[in-house]
Amino acid sequence: MELLGRQEVWNITYDHALGETASYFFTQIRDNGKIFGRRCAKTNKVLVPPRAFSDETLLPTTEWVEVGPGGRIEAFTFVYEQFNNLPEPPYAFGYVLLDGADTALGGYFKGVDLTNPREAAEKLAIGTRVVTKFAEQRKGDVLDFWFEAG
Repeated sequence: MELLGRQEVWNITYDHALGETASYFFTQIRDNGKIFGRRCAKTNKVLVPPRAFSDETLLPTTEWVEVGPGGRIEAFTFVYEQFNNLPEPPYAFGYVLLDGADTALGGYFKGVDLTNPREAAEKLAIGTRVVTKFAEQRKGDVLDFWFEAG
């Protein structure tokens, strides 16, 4: 039997409600320039980004906890190709374990020259301390903040 392939392009635009937990998270970023997580009552872990329920215990999270602005890099990558609705390349994206958090938050890295990937990778090495920076004009989304080595 011959297996066939096909390329398809889907452009789907949709609106959805963020829910109570994500709405609070993004409102705090937009209005106060702060990042918050939610604490699991059973494990005491602070989950960032926040979740209404712990992914480990499946119990509701119980309290808001401010985290950061400092943290350390857990993972990173460089992007040199354009993706729809994402920043113009090149850019660096990765995960940062913010101070006071037990799970890492994804975000963009700024302030690193990406023309030499080897040198950029040294500046964004796993474990490198970073600080969260916030845009002056914020809308309440993931482009309102980024990380810089510091």
